[in-house]
Amino acid sequence: MSLRIRLARGGAKKRPFYRIVIADSRCPRDGKFIEKVGIYDPMLPRDNENRIVLKDERIKYWLGVGATPTDRVHRFLATAGLTGERAIPNQTTKAEPGAKAKERLREAEEAAKAAAEAAAAAEAEAAAPAEG
Repeated sequence: MSLRIRLARGGAKKRPFYRIVIADSRCPRDGKFIEKVGIYDPMLPRDNENRIVLKDERIKYWLGVGATPTDRVHRFLATAGLTGERAIPNQTTKAEPGAKAKERLREAEEAAKAAAEAAAAAEAEAAAPAEG
């Protein structure tokens, strides 16, 4: 049985409220869970002490047993000092341009650079006879 420390959503529409729970990874997000170990209320301001409430001892126990937190919960735990490092989720590359678009941008930059160098050389050449 693979245990996860994850968020289970509650609350009304457009008013989310999350329980931080220990659950089997195969169970639904808002379904059956083993134990509630905290709460997260994103509607509260960031500096409010009740925004994230954690049961430290129980979380340490479950981490020792082998439960793995999700990315968001891992950030909460790292902020609270319960895990060593801060989790950095994998960033998607969907918004990045493709290979052909990157090549066209590179070619356009090189052409602009060459044009700027040619203009600078032409100005220097035009200024040289005027001095003499």
